[in-house]
Order: sequence, then C-alpha cells, then structure tokens
Amino acid sequence: MSNNYPTALAEQLLAWFDLNGRKNLPWQTPINDYRVWLSEVMLQQTQVDTVIPYFLRFIERFSNVESLASAELDEVLHLWTGLGYYARARNLHKAAQIIVEQHGGKLPSDVEQLIELPGIGRSTACAIASIVFGQATAILDGNVKRVLARIHAVDGWPGKPLIEKEMWLLAQEHMPSTRCADYTQAIMDLGATLCTRSAPQCHHCPLKEQCQAYNLGKTSEYPNKKPKKISPTKHIVMLIVQNENAELLLEQRPAVGIWGGLWSFPEFESIELALEHAVHHFGEAQRTEQWPQVKHVFSHYKLMIQPLYYRCADTSNSICEANQMHWYNFAKPIRIGLAAPVKQLLTQCKTLQDNETNFTLEHS
Repeated sequence: MSNNYPTALAEQLLAWFDLNGRKNLPWQTPINDYRVWLSEVMLQQTQVDTVIPYFLRFIERFSNVESLASAELDEVLHLWTGLGYYARARNLHKAAQIIVEQHGGKLPSDVEQLIELPGIGRSTACAIASIVFGQATAILDGNVKRVLARIHAVDGWPGKPLIEKEMWLLAQEHMPSTRCADYTQAIMDLGATLCTRSAPQCHHCPLKEQCQAYNLGKTSEYPNKKPKKISPTKHIVMLIVQNENAELLLEQRPAVGIWGGLWSFPEFESIELALEHAVHHFGEAQRTEQWPQVKHVFSHYKLMIQPLYYRCADTSNSICEANQMHWYNFAKPIRIGLAAPVKQLLTQCKTLQDNETNFTLEHS
C-alpha cells in the first residue's frame, strides 16, 4: 500500500523534481497511454539519450496504437534497427493488436491486465499505471533499484529474487498516494541524472543526508554487482553474396530466438561450408574476400562474425524463396529490420560499390 502521508524521501524528491526534473521529454508532451507505453518499452535497458531519436521516428510513423497494430512486422523492426533487444519490438507489435482487438484501442488501467500484455512486466505496468492513470503503483527499474540500494545500503545483487522482493517493498514504502506520476518520474530522473552508476553527483542529491551508502562513503559498492560469469564466444561466418546487379542476398531469421524476424546474411559454421553453399547455389565466384571480423556482444555471450564476400556473375538459376530471401538493392532499399552488425556490413558493401563506381568513372 502507498503512504497517505509521504515519507521524507518522497517529499524531498518531489521538491527537487519541481525545480530540476525533466518535463519536456518527447513522450511527456503530450502524455497519453500509447506514448508512455512505447517510451517505457524502449527505455527497458536503454538510456534516454539513445531512445529519443528512435521514439521520434517511431511515433512519426505510428502515431497511435491502431497504426502500429495494422503495420507489417518488418516495418516495425526496421524502425527498431539499432535499438537492440528486438523481442521488445515483436512484443510491442503483438500487444498493439491485442489492445485494439480486446481493449478498444486503449491500454487497460489495471496493473494485472497490463502485465498480461506481451512485453510488459511488473515495473513497466506500474509505470504506465502511475504516469498515465495516477495510481500509487511503485516501479522498480534499473534507476530506481540503484537509488534505493544506495539509500538503504541494500546488500546483495538486486537480480536475486529475495533482494528484489526486499526492494519492491522499499519502493512501495516510499510511494506517496498523491502526485504519483510526478514521484515516479522524479525517482527515475534522480537515478538517470545524479545517482548514476559511475561518478554519482552526490553533493547535488536532495537525498544525500539520508543516503546510507553516501554516509558510509560506499556509493561505488551499491547496488552490489552481479556475480561474474565467464561469457562464452560463438563464431559464425556470414556469407555476403552479391549478384550481377550489385544486389545482396538477405534471408529472414526465424521469428523466435536471437534477432528473431530480422533480416541477415546467411550464416554458416565455417568458411568451407559457406563456400560450398555459395558455389552450389550461385556458381563460381568472380571474387571472394574474407573481411575483418566483427564482434557483437549480447548479454550472455560474444558473437564473432567472419564476413565472407562472394561476388557471382549469374544468379538466374539460384534458389531464392520469396518469403524468406530477398535481393537487397541500395538503389531501392526496402524497410526491413536489420541486426546491428548486418547494417554495419551493408554500409561496408555500399562503400565498396561506391568506390568501384568512382574508380570506373575516373578511368573511363
């Protein structure tokens, strides 16, 4: 339950927010259920400065939940390209369809109903209920965990169930029954601007007098770090096939799993297997090159990508299933979702093509 009489923390935080809080973020003007929901999903594990340009592009194309629900998933993923954690985009699209079909195009105000929607967990649901509907539903995102862990010197990694349960109780303890939306925004703002992960600006913090970590001189120790785990490395080969029209072969990945639903270059376990596949489907190469490896870091492993460039003369007899394969043409690019390293490699291919075109023109 929330407090009818705000705690000292809530009062001081709201006073600070009135003077220093962020009140002109794109999703705050105007505030509505769709914009808040979209921003909260984008802000999961992603910083505000990174999210802003994506939010603006997304909201320009999908101004409401109906337009998002009726869109093709490829276009949704295209606008998400580079933001990472692509399951968020797939879930956003699914949830939009449910909201239109089952809730009349409006997000439900009930937290439990919000949690039933794809991609909405407890903290996101509570943020929507608080910011949009003015409910006293405390949130516990990364910023709030950091603030509360330092204020109360909570020992233990917040990702552990028992520690997280303790922090939910603390979050609700400080949640006032009035100005709920302002308080929710205030505690997020404090974590994002002053109580940062590294080099927190404690001298400017309105809560420093009651912050146990600050008074102990141990702000760098809270919240406790996640126990270290060796991150494995996976190696793959990406086959970059270019045809006689300077088009590049892309294939759509399965809907589930890493980069689910995104378009990528065909993947193989070795150079030998990639070459064997290319020769079988596209004939002998005019040119092959092994480009420098590309490293991509996921939360639970590192991916080392060996790009293999394969230019062929004729693809008229090649196998290309229309629903799963696509010849990508830079002159007529389509709006599809691309994994970050694939987008990087496409840029590299475009530079190669431009350099070759300029060389031909200069020597013609």
